[in-house]
Amino acid sequence: MSFGYDNNLSGIAGNDNEGDKNSKDSAAATNGKGFKSLFGDKQDYDAANPGFFRLNPKAVAFVESYIKQESEEFGKMKEWGKTYFDLYDRILTENNIPVEMKYLSVIESHLRRTLISSAGAVGPWQLMPDEAKRYKLKTGRGTNDERTDFTKSTYAACKLINELYTEFGDWLLVVAAYNGGVGRVKQAIRKSGSRDFWVLQSYLPEQTRKHVKKFIGAHYIFEGGGGWTTLTAAETLIQKDNIAYLMGSQQKLSDTVLSATSVISVSGKYSASVIAKALTIDPTEFKKLNPGFEKKLSQGEAYEMRLPSEKMDEFKSKKKAILQECIDLLLAPPANTPVVKA
Repeated sequence: MSFGYDNNLSGIAGNDNEGDKNSKDSAAATNGKGFKSLFGDKQDYDAANPGFFRLNPKAVAFVESYIKQESEEFGKMKEWGKTYFDLYDRILTENNIPVEMKYLSVIESHLRRTLISSAGAVGPWQLMPDEAKRYKLKTGRGTNDERTDFTKSTYAACKLINELYTEFGDWLLVVAAYNGGVGRVKQAIRKSGSRDFWVLQSYLPEQTRKHVKKFIGAHYIFEGGGGWTTLTAAETLIQKDNIAYLMGSQQKLSDTVLSATSVISVSGKYSASVIAKALTIDPTEFKKLNPGFEKKLSQGEAYEMRLPSEKMDEFKSKKKAILQECIDLLLAPPANTPVVKA
């Protein structure tokens, strides 16, 4: 827990986009077709592309800059850090914590076991002496400090993360409290009158605001997009409603439709709207052919995508270009939403 730490991870060249202290919670807007907007009614919301795990517009500028700065190092970390990530996945799962919370360790320490902050936080999870004492970890010099042990420190970090989630019920607030402390987050909630990070962030220290956005940025680099841990609690509820609506509204395909279509296995960060546009397929028709398309892909699973048979060769020839456009769309600010620079 890096209270006030000051090392070469504490700043990045880019925009923090702190937000407006006078901003209010944005209401979830509906488009009349069942889908709800994650980010209020200030943007057009396309039912054919319900925007699963879209990047909040208040984070776009910072995350884009962070990706440019860290992509090369994190790309290498995917390889040399695999052993540690596998360990994290196992222990986080044992403790009922989303495995994506491992990226908190990435931004805390860049997986450096011996990292010591100026505030006294140590190890890959940057645990403070008080946390070490609470979770029965030994402290001392060098390897005698159990905060430098990947296994022991991860179990301790899980206890802390679960405590914070019990307190706030919101993964972004967990990251904020892990960095800045429970008291600071509670104070920001009181002053802002909101539990929405994008509203209360203006009342948090700059370092803590950036820490949350670094976590989101790291998630985008490693996962190729957002996920449940990059949404606020309110955004999570909207996301679940959208998925339930999408899954519940699908119609069973007739034998006639099935005989006129072909299937290809795809994986990665594909967008239904981009594929439909590239192949000139009606977006609603694509959704009917491929129920739960983006949900399953977002979970890292392959999807047996169904297309009109006459479109299959066109998809295969454009596959790489379509995927690149889908990835670009993930990072693009929502339509009609200006990016405000701090």
